[in-house]
Amino acid sequence: MATPGGGLRPRHLLMLLAAAALYAVSSPAGAFYLPGVAPRDIQKDDELQVKVNKLSSIKTQLPYDYYFLDYCKPEAIKNSAENLGEVLRGDRIENSVYNFKMRRDESCKIVCRRKLSQEASKNFKEKIDDEYRVNMILDNLPVVVPRQTREGSQTPSFEHGYRVGYKLKDDKYYINNHLSFKVLYHEDQTSPDARIVGFHVIPSSIKHEYGAWDDNNPTAQTCNANIKITPGSHTPQEVAPDAYVVFSYDVTFEASEIIWASRWDVYLLSSDSQIHWFSIVNSLMIVLFLSGMVAMIMMRTLYKDIANYNQLDNQDEAQEETGWKLVHGDVFRPPVHSGLLCVYVGTGVQFFGMTLVTMMFALLGFLSPANRGGLMTAMVLLWVFMGVLAGYTSSRLYKMFKGTEWKKITLKTAFMFPGIIFAVFFFLNALIWGEKSSGAVPFGTMFALFLLWFGISVPLVFVGSFLGFKQPAIEDPVKTNKIPRQIPEQAWYLQPAFAILAGGILPFGAVFIELFFILTSIWLNQFYYIFGFLFIVFIILIVTCAEITIVLCYFQLCSEDYHWWWRAYLTAGSSALYLFAYAIFYFFNKLEITKLVSGILYFGYMLIISYAFFVLTGTIGFYACFWFVRKIYASVKID
Repeated sequence: MATPGGGLRPRHLLMLLAAAALYAVSSPAGAFYLPGVAPRDIQKDDELQVKVNKLSSIKTQLPYDYYFLDYCKPEAIKNSAENLGEVLRGDRIENSVYNFKMRRDESCKIVCRRKLSQEASKNFKEKIDDEYRVNMILDNLPVVVPRQTREGSQTPSFEHGYRVGYKLKDDKYYINNHLSFKVLYHEDQTSPDARIVGFHVIPSSIKHEYGAWDDNNPTAQTCNANIKITPGSHTPQEVAPDAYVVFSYDVTFEASEIIWASRWDVYLLSSDSQIHWFSIVNSLMIVLFLSGMVAMIMMRTLYKDIANYNQLDNQDEAQEETGWKLVHGDVFRPPVHSGLLCVYVGTGVQFFGMTLVTMMFALLGFLSPANRGGLMTAMVLLWVFMGVLAGYTSSRLYKMFKGTEWKKITLKTAFMFPGIIFAVFFFLNALIWGEKSSGAVPFGTMFALFLLWFGISVPLVFVGSFLGFKQPAIEDPVKTNKIPRQIPEQAWYLQPAFAILAGGILPFGAVFIELFFILTSIWLNQFYYIFGFLFIVFIILIVTCAEITIVLCYFQLCSEDYHWWWRAYLTAGSSALYLFAYAIFYFFNKLEITKLVSGILYFGYMLIISYAFFVLTGTIGFYACFWFVRKIYASVKID
């Protein structure tokens, strides 16, 4: 799955927690391959067609269709079959004029000549200024440009896509109009078949010299078998109004030892892999250590408390005690805005289910980099079908609070979170459309999303809610007093604002190192594929959210403050504030975004991601605290 560097897409909503690509675990020829990544056996002289994808830039994050620029066009432009995820990601995969024959080298071949109009020249210059790259695909492999390796480094490195052109100190713009392709293939020793395992390109700018031009048989003195075109070897082609630009290419085929199952390695190798591994392990060790300490303290303290309370002989001694037992008559009193809490908890369960199942699919290898858009499609569909869980959990919780308007709660569960997300997304999509970017979601896709939401998700939420409300109400382990108990004055460190903000630090600390790599994959045109590590970090996040919420909830109850329902949700959910603060830091320190629209899009999508993270972590914290409170009050004898 290609990275989002090519454009701000709705994929950013979910990619933070589920990431964008997986290194497919597969084996050599003749073995089993996962769906969507089956090898293609090609014989000599078979036709190979290069497809073109979007133009992408990490400076603007706005993708454009390849033919937005005045490149050579085939007789009929055909869009390849796209899934929902590809459209949402801004991919626009089309046929091109670059066609090869397998294992048949071609020296310089002219494709076409274009006369640049005033507008075409302006578009080229703008895209060169914004450092746009052209993305091409051959046999499902994205094109890469070899990079100069660092001194002492044995591993070659590559850039995704080639630059549209460049600008020199003389303030003139030059277009890369000649492409030197190199196709790597792996031969099958037992048959004449071969498999493509690499697709490289070296772009050059050359001002072709020619005499009388014939469109049916184009020739140029600078384009023949005796001339090798390399970057800087010829006079470059300037971009200017009314200039004639001749586009050309050459292609060589090279046998390679790389097997088909390993052909994605060059896209997935990270130059800072050692730092990545060290950071992940370091983060996990710190969080595991803190979690162990928290668990030990809680177990010792709680067992002692419960033993002491159960040894009390009479009510007078109980009244002399201070601590969490004294609020047993109020601890299960329904909170203010209990309906809204039910909605947010239900939505969080829906999000948790989607994230967990997506990660399991990714770990099993069903969402490989070759299956472009597969991850996004899977997440959208899973979100829709997890609506059953959202309706079920929100209605059960609502019934426990002795609510009766279950249909009203169901409607809120079905529309509140998706409605807020869709409103922001619609606004951001309008900005993208205003920039004439191909990243804008078309009307047809927008209608399909509405159909999934209203036609499948909403009915499923109602089904889940109906089933949940038919279940018997969850019984409280202790009775609730009719008159609320007065809450004593709290210490400064137990004030809601301070406790909530302090609670979000540890969950954020569990993910912030991995967050750096995920943001890099989203915004800097890289691949993210280490789902094994991501899954471990996700488990650590769950444990950390649960434990920090339980600890702070315990301190709160010990100080005789029984308003824990919302506090539990907000304690873990506050980690989203730190996530958004980190996104601001990342924007100013790592990105080169200069356009106002691009900045708005970045912060818009990061706001949505942070909101989703708030709902997810808040729900984890709430259920951990809910289980903890029920457990401790069921463990003591109440007179």
